[in-house]
Amino acid sequence: MRRLLSLVAVLCFSSLSVAAESNDNGPALKLASVSALAMDAESGEVLYQKHSNIRMPIASLTKVMTAMVVLDAKQSLREKIRFQERDRKSINHYFSRIRLGSEISRGEAMRLALMSSENLAAAALANNYPGGEEKFVEAMNSKAAALGMKNTRFVDSSGLSPRNVSTAADLSRMVAAAAKYPEIHEYSTTPLHTAHFSRPGYKLAYVNTNPLLRYERWQADVSKTGYLDLAGRCLIMQTEIDGRAVVLVMLDSYGKRSPIGDAGRIKRWIETGETGRVSAVASNYSRNKLMGYMAGNATAQLSVN
Repeated sequence: MRRLLSLVAVLCFSSLSVAAESNDNGPALKLASVSALAMDAESGEVLYQKHSNIRMPIASLTKVMTAMVVLDAKQSLREKIRFQERDRKSINHYFSRIRLGSEISRGEAMRLALMSSENLAAAALANNYPGGEEKFVEAMNSKAAALGMKNTRFVDSSGLSPRNVSTAADLSRMVAAAAKYPEIHEYSTTPLHTAHFSRPGYKLAYVNTNPLLRYERWQADVSKTGYLDLAGRCLIMQTEIDGRAVVLVMLDSYGKRSPIGDAGRIKRWIETGETGRVSAVASNYSRNKLMGYMAGNATAQLSVN
């Protein structure tokens, strides 16, 4: 009974928090994302944050950590890796256009994972790591710990599992670190690319999943989108705003273009002070999802206690 009353109290407090703290810097800037953060990449100064410490699924944002682990291991980017049944099993046989048995260089696999969120490529990177997928995931979590990502946990290399979780605050650290890798900069910001496979020989065309890089010609040091039903639409970037490098993190937005719109709103707010508007549908989605996250976190905390 005491545990139930405690949970009710936490939920009531959460309801007040949602109403009173639409964002942590005041009511001026409204975003569609449940959680968001903007940070000066050089100084670490937080320019804006909205519920940036709530732990939630991060979907394919995971692949940025996947790339860092491969690069830290100094595995050859020119070495050919073969796509096998074990890779399909790692992503629960999720659809991919890549043919089993075919080969591509490790660097090309990383490019496809980052720019176009190719899940089979991310799985192959993990399975071709010393010790396989298990050791790869261990390395992902070790890297997260080294970066001070205290509320982050990885269980796979693709992000298809909703058990890959983090916070906007943690992810800002990951983005700032990733921007220091030239390969991640090049691969994650490639607008369009044709990949050439061998054994058998064929080619596939890919596009960047971030429309800001494809159509609106934003310049970025790092970019990655993510989507799962449980994670909503997500976007991380490091881009130049008002003459400085700024890390942007948007988690769990309603609608395909909502995180893109939020990136534009943050950019405009930093440059001009204009706050913009968010649709009622997106606002309601954000409010309801936030309540769910808070309830889930409260329940987990009570279970620990």
